[in-house]
Amino acid sequence: MSLHYWRWIPNALTFLRIVLIVPFAMELHAGSYPMALIIFTLAAVTDGVDGYLARRFGWRSRFGAIVDPLADKALLITAYLMLALGGVFPLWLFLLVLGRDLLIVCGALIFHYGIGRFEMAPSLLGKLNTAIQIFAVLVAMLLQVITMVPPWINSALVWVVAVLTLLSGAHYLLAWSLRAWRARLS
Repeated sequence: MSLHYWRWIPNALTFLRIVLIVPFAMELHAGSYPMALIIFTLAAVTDGVDGYLARRFGWRSRFGAIVDPLADKALLITAYLMLALGGVFPLWLFLLVLGRDLLIVCGALIFHYGIGRFEMAPSLLGKLNTAIQIFAVLVAMLLQVITMVPPWINSALVWVVAVLTLLSGAHYLLAWSLRAWRARLS
């Protein structure tokens, strides 16, 4: 059997990550932070493995290029929503994270239908923002399990996520506005 036969694995892992969102949300809603942490970690591992396989063996697909980042966003948005509803994060942080992602998706759609096709590539600031958002979710869930940790850690994480989310959203808005403006001039 050739390696080409296995090219479905990254998309299957992306699909698994989407499926894991429901039990993850249910565990967070129930306040079962250890189980939610396990599910979130498993989802994060599937993201890393599918990305590695796609790059290493050239098993990239248009489906994966679109659905993989959407799966990541759905998992993160779910995490921020459930942690906000559980009182771990403030509701305004969830709204900020959601607003940034909606800004990016709406901007991409406007660009696609108003200017033309493009390849969506995350910026360095966007990657840093996503990494910090993931780290904040992991730490917040850990803080619910390990109760002997100072409460200021969660507050600091909230503000770091908020600042990076704002900076990254502004960066995307500026970068894609300039790209659209240049495309219109051409």
